[in-house]
Amino acid sequence: MSGDAVRMTARLRGRVQGVGLRWFVRRTARGLGLSGHAVNLADGTVEVVAEGSRDSCERLVDILRGRGTPGRVDQVVVEWSEATGVLGFSTD
Repeated sequence: MSGDAVRMTARLRGRVQGVGLRWFVRRTARGLGLSGHAVNLADGTVEVVAEGSRDSCERLVDILRGRGTPGRVDQVVVEWSEATGVLGFSTD
């Protein structure tokens, strides 16, 4: 990863499980050149972790907050940190 890479961790709340959201995130993130994962959590939320350029991560957050996201995303809570060098994008 380049020196300007960041790690974005987002927690999505709403009707976000069982609606194809993780697969949507995977496809979208890959299209933006991001690596990471999208996983269902026991509390009914979805965690999205993405690494890559800040611009691409911010674009992903904008998309997650938008109307075209599967299900119903009521809240997206984002934290930023240094990239760790994760490769690929998983949905498990």
